[in-house]
Amino acid sequence: MATSSLPPPFVAIEGLINARSVGGFATRSDSIVKPIVLFRAADPSRITAKGKGQLLAFGVRRVFDFRADDEIVSYKSTAPDIPGVEFLRAPVSESRAFDPVSLAARMQEFAGNELETFVRLYHEILEMGGPAFEMVLRHMLERPDEPCLIHCTAGKDRTGLFTAILLMLLGVNDEEITKEYVLTAVGLEPFLPMLIERFKQQVTGDVDNWDGAMKMASSRPETMRATLNMVREKYGSAEGWVTSHTSLTEQDLVALRQNLLVKA
Repeated sequence: MATSSLPPPFVAIEGLINARSVGGFATRSDSIVKPIVLFRAADPSRITAKGKGQLLAFGVRRVFDFRADDEIVSYKSTAPDIPGVEFLRAPVSESRAFDPVSLAARMQEFAGNELETFVRLYHEILEMGGPAFEMVLRHMLERPDEPCLIHCTAGKDRTGLFTAILLMLLGVNDEEITKEYVLTAVGLEPFLPMLIERFKQQVTGDVDNWDGAMKMASSRPETMRATLNMVREKYGSAEGWVTSHTSLTEQDLVALRQNLLVKA
């Protein structure tokens, strides 16, 4: 299964769920983000032989995995073997705090206040995820002409938050960042029954309300709008988060923009 039947920016990579490119956005500096600076997706362990060729054809030579080690073991979803593609471990957390099963354990929180729970979750990811996100940003500094792929389990929360931070750094406006985030609902919708079944197999104990998982699996526009506000309230800006939670400097961010932006 793949997202080949969906329109751009979704891309056809057989066996890869919620796969799409990131780029082409206008910015406040009258520049445009390069047409493709990044690919994002769900867990790639089920990519097919055809999908491997398609991934290579897109120029991807590095894949960054935001999942925890025990999350990978639990789902039995190790990195596929693709000659010419380097799979790099970049866990946001050492424990499986942000995989869908762990989020299912917070189902009562999501049922009570979905928006507040997501914003709190995303703040936790930012507090823990500096080293992981820095690995991808450094790739973009060192290999600006080589798009990479980032993923977690569903390609929604850790992956979506990195994408939002990157687009904030590049000067993309909030509404475009929000629209990009919301696309995950489109990318995951055909596969939700399959994903929920996989999550059920991982959860220990009884879970009474699996309909509540739909809130946990959502990517609503109000969630991203509130998250962008949280970033500014907690860190001043995306730049403030980067310089306080990674070793990147203001000069690095200037170079990042030079690498990834082109004149309109």
